[in-house]
Amino acid sequence: MSDVFDVVVIGSGPGGYVAAIRAAQLGLKTACIEKRETLGGTCLNIGCMPSKALLHASHMYDEANHGFEQFGLSVKGLDYDIEKVLAVKDETVKGLTGGIEFLFKKNKIEWIKGTGKFSAKDTITVALNDGGTRTVKTKNAIIATGSDVASLPGIEIDEKIIVSSTGALDLNPVPKSMVVIGGGVIGLELGSVWRRFGTEVTVIEFMDQLLPGMDMEVRKNFGRILKKQGMKLNLSSKVTAVEKTKSGAKVTFEPVKGGDATTIETDVVLVSVGRRPYTAGLGLETIGVEMDDRSRIKTAHDFSTNVPGVWAIGDVIIGPMLAHKAEDEGIACAENIAGLTGYVNHDVIPGVVYTYPEVASVGKTEEELKDAGVSYNVGKYPFTANSRAKANKSTEGFVKILADSETDRVLGVHIIGADAGNMIAQAAIAMEFGASSEDIALTCHAHPTETEAVKEAALAVHKRTIHM
Repeated sequence: MSDVFDVVVIGSGPGGYVAAIRAAQLGLKTACIEKRETLGGTCLNIGCMPSKALLHASHMYDEANHGFEQFGLSVKGLDYDIEKVLAVKDETVKGLTGGIEFLFKKNKIEWIKGTGKFSAKDTITVALNDGGTRTVKTKNAIIATGSDVASLPGIEIDEKIIVSSTGALDLNPVPKSMVVIGGGVIGLELGSVWRRFGTEVTVIEFMDQLLPGMDMEVRKNFGRILKKQGMKLNLSSKVTAVEKTKSGAKVTFEPVKGGDATTIETDVVLVSVGRRPYTAGLGLETIGVEMDDRSRIKTAHDFSTNVPGVWAIGDVIIGPMLAHKAEDEGIACAENIAGLTGYVNHDVIPGVVYTYPEVASVGKTEEELKDAGVSYNVGKYPFTANSRAKANKSTEGFVKILADSETDRVLGVHIIGADAGNMIAQAAIAMEFGASSEDIALTCHAHPTETEAVKEAALAVHKRTIHM
């Protein structure tokens, strides 16, 4: 094995493995350093994919248990086997991570199993999983080490009673109660999984609404939907103590603005207060890579750092911590290394919450436009007026389009709906091409589909909806 490469990628998550594949496609001799025994990073192993497997299984169970009756269908003796549910989740992960390993072999990418650390800007020392070290030289290094779970001071995560998103993927038996600390995407998705299997879920969120950073109207409406589903929401609240007991844990919280504290007992506590970039221990200080005050690596528009030949993508740089954002950056970074023009439009990065209904958004929120002094028009259309949603009895939510009041260019799209995660793609494409709301309104949409709500929302921007 040669120890000299054109590109060495540190980390095999969505950003890292995609960057490695694209670099290899472009004829660059490529290696990827990964300390896990499987490829795919957090997303494929303990994040996006296993959580979606559980979300799908729990949704099917919940639909059969509570939703079938409205269609004249009945199910007798419905039950679940949580061990089999978790086994299916694990099988999904195994297939996907194995698929990445196949792609590495296909593209002749060398997987170096171990933990990498810079000893010079062109030299990485790898502590091999099997023991010993290996030193590799590279013309270009891409840092794609992703992120790790964040916690709160004084709370020790044991992945049994007090769990992170990792431990929340393997709860067995199903807990009778769960407290979720943090009302962001991950906490609400995993809270939804266990609520559907019968867990009483209480969410404690510091902000005055769930899903910080999303459009306020979406946040308020989504909170009402989750309450109807049975989630208990404590907003504008801060956790002051978490104490393990013989049977679980006690969680104490109080209003952010002051007031009496409340203590509740629970079987499991899920700490879901965000993620932090995984940049410690890489030797970045040795080679002088510039960081910001949040331990993120500073990069230029082409993903280069201040150190020639060292690049960074994904969760370790500024921007939303999303797998698809990292993937696009990985492709663009590899192309820039090869002398091409790789580019990512960070104004058009969709975000999705995979609950039911789903929540999806792309572009600016109303709050961001107001803060920037941008004049805009709003078009909104509810799924209660959409024929397919009514036939499917999935009428919760709406489509909301924000368009520049002068040019009519679409600036943001926000959707709450059963298939919002797929529907947001047409909005992202429209925005990537600089479309106006009129462009969307003039585009023929198949009938009957939920996507017609996007067309009607575009019509609503200029107050000319047809079906409402």
